[in-house]
Amino acid sequence: MWAHLPRVLTLVVRGFALTLAVLTAVVVIRTVTFPSYQTSPPECKTTDPDFIPADKERLARFTSAIQFQTVSYERGVGTPQELAKIVQFIQESFPTIHGSPMVRRDVVGNYSLLYRVEGSDASLQPYMLASHLDVVPITEEANWEAPPFSGQLKDGHIYGRGTIDAKHSLMGSLEALEFLLSRGHQPKRTLYLAFGHDEETGGHFGAKVIGDVLTQRGEKIAFILDEGSPVGDGLAPGVSKLLALVSVAEKGFLQLRLVVNEEGGHASMPRSESAIGILSKAISKLEDNPHPNMFGTGPEARMMEYVATEMTLPYRILASNLWLFSPLVAYVYSRKPQTNAFARTTTALTRFNAGVKDNVISPEAVAVIDHRIHPMSSVEEVMEFDRKVINDPRVKLNVINNRPPSPTSPYGKDSPTYMMLQETIQQIYPDALVTPTFMVANTDTRHYLNLSSAIYRFNPYVMTPSDLPRFHGVNERISVQNYERVMNFYYHLIMNMDKTLELKRHGHEDEL
Repeated sequence: MWAHLPRVLTLVVRGFALTLAVLTAVVVIRTVTFPSYQTSPPECKTTDPDFIPADKERLARFTSAIQFQTVSYERGVGTPQELAKIVQFIQESFPTIHGSPMVRRDVVGNYSLLYRVEGSDASLQPYMLASHLDVVPITEEANWEAPPFSGQLKDGHIYGRGTIDAKHSLMGSLEALEFLLSRGHQPKRTLYLAFGHDEETGGHFGAKVIGDVLTQRGEKIAFILDEGSPVGDGLAPGVSKLLALVSVAEKGFLQLRLVVNEEGGHASMPRSESAIGILSKAISKLEDNPHPNMFGTGPEARMMEYVATEMTLPYRILASNLWLFSPLVAYVYSRKPQTNAFARTTTALTRFNAGVKDNVISPEAVAVIDHRIHPMSSVEEVMEFDRKVINDPRVKLNVINNRPPSPTSPYGKDSPTYMMLQETIQQIYPDALVTPTFMVANTDTRHYLNLSSAIYRFNPYVMTPSDLPRFHGVNERISVQNYERVMNFYYHLIMNMDKTLELKRHGHEDEL
């Protein structure tokens, strides 16, 4: 027996070496031959006859829109007088839209706006561009470089709450439509513009009512575009080019109230366990046992594959061979909060309340957990996981609020709507890479899910890592160049949607 051991070991080593050689060959071949998912449409240039410049008049309208303090504070609590003012301002600022017999305008839910632009070809299914009128409250006003509702132009940037969330798309889409109609063009495909007035607090009185109105009309929408992820500059490792992130889904959420009730009493005679101690152990279990890493089951893997051919070599090898390296990438994703949010359902302890007096044992302890649910998971799975991890019947789990993840919209070369959006992006950003992803936050699209199976969330402006804290934060701003790109993006999207959805695009050689 022992006499044959060297031969057996030799065979094992040879087998291992052969397996490694085959794996290496497969990895190299896939890396070299991995397909590109990018397109090269004709670029939108400032010299084009249908280019929309950010001139004084258009900038003045945008900065005026920023000056309306349309703040949403909580559900049902906003700024109705400011909303009424911006609704009137929009009507007065775009005379061609509001004077066109092709345009129907409805004020929905008192302040939200719904426009229908009648297309010339009734056989084409309509589509919808969405945004919202409201903004979040101001924080740390003393630290702003310009007054937060001034719309002040400073160093090539327009400052103010709403510049990137989301009055850029509100005004940019209206400017594009005004420009198009003023040139005497009627779109072939019917277009809706939908502007809710309470998106920041859930859209219950704005977008929800808009969705109900369209449902009552029996509308089915070819595709919907709302606010979402940006064109990233330096947001992804291994990618030197701009990266346009098109969100094809949204995470769901589940907010749980965890409650423990035990006998209280004087601190001088404590029991072996307290309500606070029991609940603390339950919370520790949840934090020590995160939900399963789901990298590779949803759009997060495609986010890498769609740009693999443009990545630096180490990242290109990984992205081209996720069949092999997916566990490694999943581990790397889990190490940082920003990427971990794309890999799994997250768990955040947001509140912990207990105790009434320093020398009294609290009879009750209450905590609130906020879960953001991965698109490939569900509310039921999250609840079941939490119960198994806590494994203590004394801890009661009560649902405060929940929403399942959105369906994943079609993407890739087999989806005409996604490819139309991708090619429009690359007309405005010719050097950008376009890739699918998903939102870790929520938008008004939650109220439009029954209207379309193709819902996308995208902001056509560039953001760097240093810009990210400005979102809902201090010194929110957008560059003049970015706002100019926003207007032209919406114009080209409207023109591209004149075509049947067969992966064609509008070129500047086409006559209006």
